[in-house]
Amino acid sequence: MVIIMNEKYPLEKLEQIIGYVFRDTTYLKQAMTHSSYANEKKIFKVKDYERLEFLGDAVLELVSSEFLFKAHPEMPEGKLTKLRSSCVCEPALAYCAREIELESYMFLGKGEEATGGRNRDSITSDVCEALIGAIYLDGGFANAKEFIHKFILSDLENKQLFYDSKTILQEIIQKDNDGLLHYELIREEGPDHDKSFVVEAKIDEHKIGEGTGRTKKAAEQQAAYRAILEIKKNEKSN
Repeated sequence: MVIIMNEKYPLEKLEQIIGYVFRDTTYLKQAMTHSSYANEKKIFKVKDYERLEFLGDAVLELVSSEFLFKAHPEMPEGKLTKLRSSCVCEPALAYCAREIELESYMFLGKGEEATGGRNRDSITSDVCEALIGAIYLDGGFANAKEFIHKFILSDLENKQLFYDSKTILQEIIQKDNDGLLHYELIREEGPDHDKSFVVEAKIDEHKIGEGTGRTKKAAEQQAAYRAILEIKKNEKSN
């Protein structure tokens, strides 16, 4: 596999971040390789991350299912399924991937890079699953499980708050306030292929949180999350 390495973000640095050193770095390189790069460099189609993503998805589902099964012994199957879905959904995995700067280590084709692929949730979440698959093949189930527990299932309560922030904020406002919760786009920043949005969460005309994201939905989510944190902070001080 011919890979042009990124000097600023060498894969050895990623190994240090995740705490796992590959015996066969081919797996790691494949996990980081998007199909656009594979096509551009005329690498065989099976050498991009998609097959590893397929495997990693299955490993992630098993590990997260076991974790939640043991953590919530009284929770019925339906709620366990819903909780697992929120833990391993696309935005959740992208959030976890960005915490270890996984997007910086991806190999993208020029076209995908130019259109903002490095910041796209769909790609970063897929690469996260591919990395799990790569670790599983290289080091076995125990190492893959350790990675998942450390980087995806850690601090789950706070992550859950972030993933479901808009729903949680709506419930708080309905319970404690007669005002209308809504989100207002304040401004857009950057070129079309790498645009970010700034959104305010408001009760009527009163600002309660602000967020920035690559999409309006992501910005709203962050604004809701910050509003919840502020509400909780005020509750503790009163």
